[in-house]
Amino acid sequence: MRTDYLGNPVSPTSDTALAAIDDFVDGFLSYETRAADILAAAEAEPSSALLNAYAAALWLLLEAPEAAERAAPYLARAREAAGAAHPRERRVVDFVAAWSADDIPGALAIADAILEAWPRDLLILKLRQYHDFNRGDFPAMLRSASQALPAADDVPQLHAMLAFAYEQCHLLDEAEAAARRALTLKRKEPWAQHALAHVMLTQGRIDEGAAFLEGVRDTWTGLNSFMDTHLWWHLALFYLSQGRFEAALAAYDDHCWAQAKDYSQDQVGAVSLLARMELAGLDLGGRWNDLADYLVVRADDVVQPFLTLQYLYGLARAGRPEADALLAAVRRAALDAPDHVRETWREVALPAAEGLVAHARGDDAAALRGLRAALPRLAEIGGSHAQRDLFEQLILAALLRADRLSEAQQTLELRRGFDPDGVPLNRALAAVYDRLGLPGEAAKARARVERRLAAIA
Repeated sequence: MRTDYLGNPVSPTSDTALAAIDDFVDGFLSYETRAADILAAAEAEPSSALLNAYAAALWLLLEAPEAAERAAPYLARAREAAGAAHPRERRVVDFVAAWSADDIPGALAIADAILEAWPRDLLILKLRQYHDFNRGDFPAMLRSASQALPAADDVPQLHAMLAFAYEQCHLLDEAEAAARRALTLKRKEPWAQHALAHVMLTQGRIDEGAAFLEGVRDTWTGLNSFMDTHLWWHLALFYLSQGRFEAALAAYDDHCWAQAKDYSQDQVGAVSLLARMELAGLDLGGRWNDLADYLVVRADDVVQPFLTLQYLYGLARAGRPEADALLAAVRRAALDAPDHVRETWREVALPAAEGLVAHARGDDAAALRGLRAALPRLAEIGGSHAQRDLFEQLILAALLRADRLSEAQQTLELRRGFDPDGVPLNRALAAVYDRLGLPGEAAKARARVERRLAAIA
């Protein structure tokens, strides 16, 4: 029996096909562009169930309405070839088929069966974590990775998966230990770098986080656009807190919004970073309009609520009419989305969507009403807690614009617990304390800003 490089059984196949399987699995787990070579490999081997199932999965990760259609030819070939394939490969085909049909609970059950029988199938583990992440089920991410650990302790990407799962469960010490274990095994392990950046951001280790990411930038080679832009997104967040605003703008212009401008993850990363920079007081020039030019095709895109909400904010903030069309699509999804996600659309995404549009249009009362209704269950839409923090920042901005100063003061001081010397945060605090008639507290906030800016001068 032949095996892939992780030791998982594969059907008898050519050396070329096996090399393509290995290259895809390792490239995918490493977030490298070479993973896309699976499409040509599948075309060259139409009788390979596994290669074609992997190619179909790659298309499904397009995260767009046309994804299942693009995946369909590969999935059809995989199904046709599955009868003669190894049982593991047949189950992989079943997993991709369920995913393509938007039967995510069914896909997760199949993934569990695969991982129970073949715990070193880390590609399936990664895809299972992807779906858990999109559903906000972070303990499930941790459970599946932990169960694989005895069989795959030697694989750096598994420790990176563990690290991010721990971090999303707010188990920060465990997350850091797992990330550092991964980086000991492989310095160029971007998902571990990303998880460690999350830990440092959450703990307010701003200078350390910036220095860490700057220190591993030399390894950001051959990465796909999501991983590269997302690492730069994290670095830009550190820059914003430090008051290095020109560096944050340069990160956006030269990296975060300089690659696959038609791809979902690059788009939402750009929306999220632009919004944060604007909330920090930066002059964005024409950047919202430039970004919206690429978002207009999302006017009916309700593939994932987390993605949709950020497309919607970008369109509304740029004043595009497509924002109304997308809001209407969200309202439809709240009625007719698949059973497993309909409640999330109705009770979380819809009020959040209405709040985001109201915020972009200056209606602070409606913004607070919608965003606050969604906030307690926001994890259900997916995204990391660092990404979802944007919604809390927008609530804060609405409080400030509406002169709800007591509430704003409470929110800002709580946020100072994980961003103690942040320049935008302390500037906002100083302004609030001035308006509340507390000049001593305002002076302390300004002193924190001055110390921070002096440290980077």
